[in-house]
Amino acid sequence: MAYATLLVEDRGPIRIVTVNRPAVLNAIDATVVAELTAVLEQTGSDDALRGLLLTGAGEKAFVAGADIAAMSTMDPEQALAFSGRGHAVGELLASLRIPTLAAVNGFALGGGCELALACDFVYAAENAKFGQPEVKLGVIPGFGGTQRLSRRVGLARALELCMTGAIVDAAEALRIGLANRVLPREQLLDAALATLGTIAQMGPLAIAKVKDVLHRGAELPLPDANLLEQQSFAELFATADQKEGMAAFLAKRAAAFRGA
Repeated sequence: MAYATLLVEDRGPIRIVTVNRPAVLNAIDATVVAELTAVLEQTGSDDALRGLLLTGAGEKAFVAGADIAAMSTMDPEQALAFSGRGHAVGELLASLRIPTLAAVNGFALGGGCELALACDFVYAAENAKFGQPEVKLGVIPGFGGTQRLSRRVGLARALELCMTGAIVDAAEALRIGLANRVLPREQLLDAALATLGTIAQMGPLAIAKVKDVLHRGAELPLPDANLLEQQSFAELFATADQKEGMAAFLAKRAAAFRGA
C-alpha cells in the first residue's frame, strides 16, 4: 500500500517504517498520525512480522516535531483530539507484541522524541539530537513525552528537560538512558536491523511475554510484578515453542519456532 508520508518496507520478518517528509524535517501532521496508525494496526495483525524499525527520511531528521503551522490555529478541543491521536500512536507502538526500535538519524524533538520513547529501543546516530522543547511554544509535550520520558530517564532529569526545553546530543542521551546505543550514521540502520534480526530468531511467544511482563511489571509493586513473571513463565510451558526450544537445545541444533 502506498502512503503519502511514509515509506514501508518489509525485509524478511522485519518491517521498516520511514517517516518521509524530509523537506519539513519529517514533521508530524494529521496525515502522518493517520498513516502511522494504519500501518501499526496492520503490523499488529501480521503474525509473520518479528520486529519493527522506525526511522526518518533524509540527512537531518528522525522526526523534528509536530507541524507548528498546523497546530498554531487549534482551539482546545482540536488540541485535545490531536493529542489523543498522538497518544494512540504511542500506545500502538508500545503495545505491539514484537520489538520496536527507533533508529534516530538526526533531530528527534517534541513529537519525534515522543515517538522514539514509545519504542522499546532507541539507537542514535552520532548526529542525533533529542528534546522536548514544547515549553518554548507555551505548551507541554502532548504525545506522551512527560510520562514516557520520566519512566526512561527518571523524574528529575525529565523535569529538567521538559522545563528547560533543552536539546541533548546523542552522547548525553546515551549517558542518561534515553538511547541504548550511539553509532556512526552510516552504521545505524545495519546495527538496528542486526539487533531485530537476532531477536527474530528467538521464540516469538517468549519475546512477546518479555515485553508484556516488563511493561506491566514496571507499574506494579515488586511482589505483584514477580507473581506476574512466575505466571507468564509457567504459561509458556503450554506452548509448542517451549518444547521445540528445549528439545533443540538438548539436541544441539537450531530451534524452529512457529509462534505456537
